[in-house]
Amino acid sequence: MFVLDKHGRPLQPTSPARARKLLKQDRAVVARHTPFVIRLKGRTIDLSEVDGVELGIDPGSRYTGVALFTAKDGERRGLYAIELSHRGGIIRDKLAARAAYRRGRRTRNLRYRAPRFANRARLEGWLAPSLRHRVDTTMSWATRLARWAPVRAVHVERVAFDVHAMAHGGPLGRAEYQHGTLAGIEVREYLLAKWGRACAYCGATGVPLNIDHIYPRSRGGSDRISNLCTACVPCNEKKSSRPVEDFLKESPRRLARVLAQAKAPLRDAAAVNSTRWALWRALDTAFTTVHTASGGRTKWNRRRTSTPKTHTLDALCVGRFGALTRTPTHVLAVEATGRGTYTRTRTDKYGFPRLRLPRQKRVFGYQTGDLARAVVPTGKKTGTHVGRIAVRATGRFNVKTDLGLIQGIGHQYFRLLQRADGYGYTIRLEGAPSSGHSQP
Repeated sequence: MFVLDKHGRPLQPTSPARARKLLKQDRAVVARHTPFVIRLKGRTIDLSEVDGVELGIDPGSRYTGVALFTAKDGERRGLYAIELSHRGGIIRDKLAARAAYRRGRRTRNLRYRAPRFANRARLEGWLAPSLRHRVDTTMSWATRLARWAPVRAVHVERVAFDVHAMAHGGPLGRAEYQHGTLAGIEVREYLLAKWGRACAYCGATGVPLNIDHIYPRSRGGSDRISNLCTACVPCNEKKSSRPVEDFLKESPRRLARVLAQAKAPLRDAAAVNSTRWALWRALDTAFTTVHTASGGRTKWNRRRTSTPKTHTLDALCVGRFGALTRTPTHVLAVEATGRGTYTRTRTDKYGFPRLRLPRQKRVFGYQTGDLARAVVPTGKKTGTHVGRIAVRATGRFNVKTDLGLIQGIGHQYFRLLQRADGYGYTIRLEGAPSSGHSQP
């Protein structure tokens, strides 16, 4: 649990049992519901011993893992884990729909509209809105955690694959690189991502995969990444030292696909690498100490410590460390839901208005997305219901709880727990599959 002193400055995180004891003794008050933060009434940071914590970030395309841990004598001890779900896909779809509407207006028999795309200049370092969103939300949570915990250093993956380690065999300052241990992991991880973790020749998945030369070395093939692919054991043994044209001569379509895929760049990885560099620059500006590492090193650390693969545990394994003594048992799944829309009119498929929303988003002191508790004493909905609410102008709100959606609860029964902040929250066990939607 996060702890603040009487002036709101971060102290060393504590255990849930200790937090309950402080609240029960009236020595602390609740400062925030989710994530749970308490503020001590009579303690200041000058009278406390603060060792500090470190932050690990594993950026991704759809999910970003964030881990808070202590580091002492090369040992890491996990304290808190967050899995941040981005809404870049939704942003991309909305921008595509807007572009389609504008394109349609220009092609209809309406008044002439001069194209304006040539008038818009992009500044240096510009990112597409769907990519910029990933950087902004990750930075938002990094700075939030720094307000609730004494973050001394940040560890982040700056690149997914260490291209220098893959392309060169020269000295890079570490024995693992020189001997090929870490470089091999970089190459294998890149190829698994490029070929979809499947055999390039037969498409088999869920089986052991080897790294195969598309053009065999015995026939002049090189060790470049563009000449490597993943192959299952039977295909690898059957192909042996034959050229790929000879091996797939009876399957011309499969041959064309393999040759095209071998030359195609890993576009998704390139996009993620772009956001990682932008994220690193933003973190380097906001924090005094920022350490960077590659995705290959994270995988090597995870294998070395026998840690399962999840987004949050990857964040815990970013960078250089000796041993991992503790991992969090629960994960706070945070889904970026947005803060609503400025549009107050809904249209049908033809573009005509069909529904007009209220001009005021707040009704009886609440707005859609607020976290609230409803205590209903009588009736069909008797009980205590906690969740995110959807306001209605009639004063009877809907609340989305862990057990489902409950509709039509009067506003007088609600008590505000936390204002809407554009995120939905779910607490689940580490390693449990995501449900695809977030609840409080």
